[in-house]
Amino acid sequence: MSNILLNVNGIEVIYSHVILVLKGVSLQVPEGGVVAILGGNGAGKTTTLRAVSNLLAGERGEVTKGSIELRGERIEKLSTSEMVNRGVIQVMEGRHCFAHLTIEDNLMTGAYTRKDGKAAVAATLEKVYNYFPRLKTRRSSQAAYTSGGEQQMCAIGRALMANPKMVLLDEPSMGLAPQIVEEVFEIVKDLNQREKVTFLLAEQNTNMALRYADHGYILESGRIVMEGAAKDLRENEDVKEFYLGMGGGDRKSFRDVKSYKRRKRWLS
Repeated sequence: MSNILLNVNGIEVIYSHVILVLKGVSLQVPEGGVVAILGGNGAGKTTTLRAVSNLLAGERGEVTKGSIELRGERIEKLSTSEMVNRGVIQVMEGRHCFAHLTIEDNLMTGAYTRKDGKAAVAATLEKVYNYFPRLKTRRSSQAAYTSGGEQQMCAIGRALMANPKMVLLDEPSMGLAPQIVEEVFEIVKDLNQREKVTFLLAEQNTNMALRYADHGYILESGRIVMEGAAKDLRENEDVKEFYLGMGGGDRKSFRDVKSYKRRKRWLS
């Protein structure tokens, strides 16, 4: 196994001092890996990403137990800007481009924290345009007048402008046409392989995520109910039934089904 870049160890997250959202979540992201956090709406995927990028405070949330380490350094107390300086960038769910700015101006906001000079930033911009040729053709369009797919590409491109070590990608497929989703994931794979960018992505589209990730964690009601290599999860019968839409049955919860088997494994 390659070096562990991110180590989330048994975290609990509480909102507004009372609402327990994550219950003992642990996961690891190896350097240069693509790791997917999977699960339905409200499972806790976005909260997990926000705990890592330290965006919880704006939502009145906090990590109350456990630890989060980046390269062995505890990071729960760092500000979001300090996380950016360490190369951890979050692409929010729902794209969030600056509507009144052009695509190129949006991308340039991502380079705000760079200290390596204009030439280096210009080179990164060119690289982003190579990955997202559509953004190059729309570079002078206001973001508000571009398509959902273009806005998603812009949001990812803006993250890349900061020269990240790790990108936290929240629901990249949301609201996009299937062929655009495929395009976005192909670019993620490319960035991972060529630029060695590490990805932690939260995604409801389990099928797509497991095609492109190396490893997956399935969250349900704030707990991890299953984890494994992406190829193993793709072949798992319960995952097929609950998350890949294969197989019949009207089981209520993935966890209900697994609890007996899991208990048996623990006792043996």
